[in-house]
Amino acid sequence: MALSVSSLAAALSHLSLPSTSTSKPQQATPFLRLHPIATSRRSVSLALRASASETAEADLPAEEVVAVEEEAVEDALSGVALRKYVKQRLPGGFAAQRITATGRRKTAIARVVLQEGTGKVFINFRDAKEYLQGNPMWMEYCKVPLATLGFENNYDVFVKVHGGGLSGQAQAICLGVARALVKISTANKVPLRSEGLLTRDTRIVERKKAGLKKARKRPQFSKR
Repeated sequence: MALSVSSLAAALSHLSLPSTSTSKPQQATPFLRLHPIATSRRSVSLALRASASETAEADLPAEEVVAVEEEAVEDALSGVALRKYVKQRLPGGFAAQRITATGRRKTAIARVVLQEGTGKVFINFRDAKEYLQGNPMWMEYCKVPLATLGFENNYDVFVKVHGGGLSGQAQAICLGVARALVKISTANKVPLRSEGLLTRDTRIVERKKAGLKKARKRPQFSKR
């Protein structure tokens, strides 16, 4: 019996050793194998995205590719980067520039600077589309004088404006751009004057009167 018990104990110990030795690498190997798979998947996905973007750009015509590149540049120029870009274009600030003008509408006052460029408009160190909330009418106000003379792609417009609302500010910018174009050449005055772009709109909100609800509105009359 002693021999049989000892032989059984040796057999059991022999069987338990491989089970413990094989269990440890099974826990470690899956963890080690995840990293190359994950990195390979990421690299494959990045490569697929890059190839898809290249094929999409290859299928687009040249004009649309240029538009996409301009949108990418505008996206890159945002926030602090856009402020630095405007300051680089205007060394010494607005007052130190050569072609400047001031436009007013209601209570809005706009200081405008024109420089040779591609037709970009920057308002208070922000893109005009972002500042004017994408309103097409207000965006058009800023470029009407340039479009009248055919210069919409020849000059960049830099504006510092305050007071009033966005509508009044856009019209003040329009007057400032028109006056700046006259400073560039006096020959621009005739077509701008004929379109009424050099006339200052003096209409403002009439002040409230004492005893009335607004400028003209009266409280309801009661006989008794």
